[in-house]
Amino acid sequence: MLDVDRLYEKLKNIRVGNPLCRFTRERCESLLPAISRIEELKRERNAVILAHNYVAPEILYGVADHTGDSYGLSKTALQSGAGVIVFAAVRFMAETAKILNPGKTVLNPNRNGACSLADSIGPADVRRLRAEFPGHTFVCYINTSAAVKALCDVCVTSSNVYRILERIENENVYFLPDKLMGQNAIQHLQSKGVRKNVRVYEGACHVHEEYRPESVDFVRAQNPGVEVLVHPECRPAVVGKADFTGSTTGMLDYVRRSPGQSFFLLTECGLTGILQSEFPEKRFVGSCTMCEYMKSNSLADILRVLENPSPEDHVLLSPEILEGARRCVERMFEYAE
Repeated sequence: MLDVDRLYEKLKNIRVGNPLCRFTRERCESLLPAISRIEELKRERNAVILAHNYVAPEILYGVADHTGDSYGLSKTALQSGAGVIVFAAVRFMAETAKILNPGKTVLNPNRNGACSLADSIGPADVRRLRAEFPGHTFVCYINTSAAVKALCDVCVTSSNVYRILERIENENVYFLPDKLMGQNAIQHLQSKGVRKNVRVYEGACHVHEEYRPESVDFVRAQNPGVEVLVHPECRPAVVGKADFTGSTTGMLDYVRRSPGQSFFLLTECGLTGILQSEFPEKRFVGSCTMCEYMKSNSLADILRVLENPSPEDHVLLSPEILEGARRCVERMFEYAE
């Protein structure tokens, strides 16, 4: 059972910009009743809690059974033996867990589980585009609703998008909804000499779209020797200045391997908090950019859905959407493995 000393040891070194992500021993002690009750309910309900790297530290280190990026958590959801899956992230991720586990109860504790990127496109948009570009393979980023996935051919994540686009047989590809990731993918394919005609949709993540190449230049000038890690949802001009580009799990692995001592991460600052906890001897520079949707997850809401979930907390998908979206996600696993 987690006690205050162990929890404080995990959280005390987190110093990201938001005051909600600062932890005293007293604050850790105040979190323990909710954490203890959640652990009891997990055992009673045969439940597992999956948490994305961007959610609040007290969830990641207090109650989560598995943490990671969208790809890793999708695989974990598929392999889980639990009867109930509580997915602390945003709604499209909880939908992905339901797609892969249609017979299990999937609960979304986030009442503000929207996503600026996923919400930029709907099924009507995909139907229109498929009619306009009938000869294209439609590739959707995992940051899309189940209804959108059900109308696409193959799903991708930030950790496998380049590899899958290389392997798709069709030269004509429509990538949606992230225009910046699509532009980065086009540049990658060109650098590898892979001939593809890739069209991109006009969506973007409100967090990653903010970053500018001038910010990278400024941070490098102020911090000689800093290593810059960039998420592929950022602008190509930003990606071009990176020492490493990849998913949140890829960034974690990079820092673990690197002998460097100073890092600038251009992604949601929940990842910086994880690294500050795991590597207190290393330095993480730059400002904190928060995703309001990921940070809407709370221990109180996780406790609520385990104790007394409302109908709105249950992730329910029609058989038609389940079948189409599962085919799309399974194609991702086939291409990526």
